[in-house]
Amino acid sequence: MNIEHKAKLTEGDVSGQIMRMALPMFFGIIGMIAFNLIDTYFIGRLGTLELSAISFTFPIVFIIGSIALGLGIGTTTLLSRSIGGGDTEQIKRITTDSLILSLIIVGSVIGIGLLTMDSVFSMMGASSEELLLIRDYMTFIYPGALFVVIPMVGNGAIRATGDMKTPAMIMGVAVLINLILDPILIFGLGPFPRLELTGAAIATVISRGVTLIFSVSILHYREHMLTFKFPSVREVWESWKKILYIGMAVAGTQVIYPIGIGFILRIISTYGQEAVAAFGVATRIEAFALVIMMALSSAINPFIGQNLGAGKFARVTEGVRFVNKSALKWGMVATVVLALVAKPLASVLNSDAEVISIVTLFLWIVPISYGLFGVMMVSNSTLNVLRRPLHATAIAFIQMFVIFIPFAFLGSELFGIKGIFGASAISKLLAGIGAYYWLNRMLDQEINGRS
Repeated sequence: MNIEHKAKLTEGDVSGQIMRMALPMFFGIIGMIAFNLIDTYFIGRLGTLELSAISFTFPIVFIIGSIALGLGIGTTTLLSRSIGGGDTEQIKRITTDSLILSLIIVGSVIGIGLLTMDSVFSMMGASSEELLLIRDYMTFIYPGALFVVIPMVGNGAIRATGDMKTPAMIMGVAVLINLILDPILIFGLGPFPRLELTGAAIATVISRGVTLIFSVSILHYREHMLTFKFPSVREVWESWKKILYIGMAVAGTQVIYPIGIGFILRIISTYGQEAVAAFGVATRIEAFALVIMMALSSAINPFIGQNLGAGKFARVTEGVRFVNKSALKWGMVATVVLALVAKPLASVLNSDAEVISIVTLFLWIVPISYGLFGVMMVSNSTLNVLRRPLHATAIAFIQMFVIFIPFAFLGSELFGIKGIFGASAISKLLAGIGAYYWLNRMLDQEINGRS
């Protein structure tokens, strides 16, 4: 492996380099969000009950994704710094050990998920009718977690080299397969039986399985980042400790969101199935609006890691400044665009008048916070690379449990469902401001400590 070739983020124009990495991730992330919207679109055609049932699964699916993302970011962070420092053997060891660790963790997730399925969704407020549909879906989604976690970690290793195009293309292939299989298996087209929610789950598992094959093959055959040398227990444990320190904190940060949304869903469920269905649709649209921030967060991680590893602190500071400005600019654009297209966009995704009304209300209120929420996302990503993941976790916890949920309860009592949406906006705005000042302080400490 040519380390000098791979440590390619330590020279050249900072903003241009970040945007060149962010662009393929932008399309790749759009593809994965489209993956979920495709499911929402076809499931929405089955009826409001099915859409409401699938909305209850979002927090759990997000938890699985959060574990995958945490391990992937932990891997990216450690690898990018090793690549910047030129440590070939450490690169292979971290990559291989991260995949083994992911396999062990995902096995535990599958077992716990299958055993607690009914009790978890009942606690979230699912009715008996919804629970039957949820069971049809999650019986396949839980075992399919294997095909979510392993590729996410594999793609994280590829991104550490500065290659954002390959992970984006892998995600694009998954979207295409899901788009083809969803209508076939959900509605029973051609010789296939009508499987409804079960069909949606099977389509998801198959498309994710393809990403596993691609990502691991590329790591082995093209990047040569895997090793088959049998390590000592101490070596493996050292790798796992480093990955888990960042990865589990990141996963914890990410898991805060779906757990918190579980509480929010409980409040929203008191407004009826239409409100739950509308919230599910709105949060998927929100994910599209935040895609620029997600791409910037993905790009800044390996950029900062390689430059920290190489001791190029001025580039680190310049990169952070650029992505924060970009997040604020995009937030302003998203606010205006979503306000203008709120009602027609909601109408495309669902035909129920009440669902459309609630989605529209959400898109008129919450997006005003997206710029500063983007700053929070970028700041948390940077804190992870600075090896201060617990600071990022604290920011996310405060945003959700100290501000959003208490304000949502109060807002619901005073203003109804629009009070819940207002609480979401306020929490994102305040957390973004706090994250900005916290990051600058931590960045100064890191640079002054190593100067």
